[in-house]
Amino acid sequence: MALGWTSSNPLVLHGRHFGRTVFSLCNYPALLTAGILRLEELQDSPIEDYPADVQREHRVFMNLIDSYPGLLDRLTAGEEDDVIHIGEMLGKGASGARGDNTKTLKSAVLEWLVPRGQVVILPLSRNIKAVKPQFAGDQWPMFLYAGYEYDPEDPWKGLLRGEILIFGFKHVFTSPSSVDREPKATRAGNAYLHSMKSVTKGSLAYITTQVQFELSSLSVFSRTDMVTDSENFYHSILDLLEDPNESEEVVDLMIWWTHRIFPNSSSSQRDVSKHSALSKIQEKCAALQQRANANTT
Repeated sequence: MALGWTSSNPLVLHGRHFGRTVFSLCNYPALLTAGILRLEELQDSPIEDYPADVQREHRVFMNLIDSYPGLLDRLTAGEEDDVIHIGEMLGKGASGARGDNTKTLKSAVLEWLVPRGQVVILPLSRNIKAVKPQFAGDQWPMFLYAGYEYDPEDPWKGLLRGEILIFGFKHVFTSPSSVDREPKATRAGNAYLHSMKSVTKGSLAYITTQVQFELSSLSVFSRTDMVTDSENFYHSILDLLEDPNESEEVVDLMIWWTHRIFPNSSSSQRDVSKHSALSKIQEKCAALQQRANANTT
């Protein structure tokens, strides 16, 4: 018998976290149906032979399978209606999380934009966003950059390191109060509840899109809105973060983020650069040890 449409449903709960941290804007029933069929196709043709969007869809599907024990067995053993039902549960969770975050971020973003202790001159309302800037999905707004500064000579400089993004991430994943205080584990935080100890590419794209939406003139989140073009924007951020040609910059970015959100996590510690003094010392020590071993044989 199908599980009820309740927020305590394990699939709904999983969909909430999966949508926030891995992939948010998709049709989950369609994702599951296509994913199962593609598993059979991949026996004859590798995933690299498929278009980029299909490759991403497959990565999301496999990530979902790996993150929920027993899900693949349930999908392959069930009927088509069962697959659709499971997808609807996951989708309910993902959309519910987006809706909840949209509501709580609405007033918070305005407070972050206005310097503490200063009076708002413009007649801004927490419930009316028509005076806020509008963005096209393929045009990245200045709030993505640290200090709201874009360097055309170095497009990566400060990108996705804007202060408002940090506030948004803490608000959603650690707790609203952690925006003003040092981060700490709380039972109310989404990160704590799901043992999240590092910032993921999906979670960064999610928060960026949420903040971008809050700075638009819309009052209801939509995947295909014509003002912010949220889905296009979301995918453009993921395209950058998943681009193998940008892997070095992305690794630096993710370590930077994890250090700020989860400073005590081992994931926030940067690997030693091969050009660093420590690396050179270790390299020389290894060479001396290798020669010593060779002389004793």
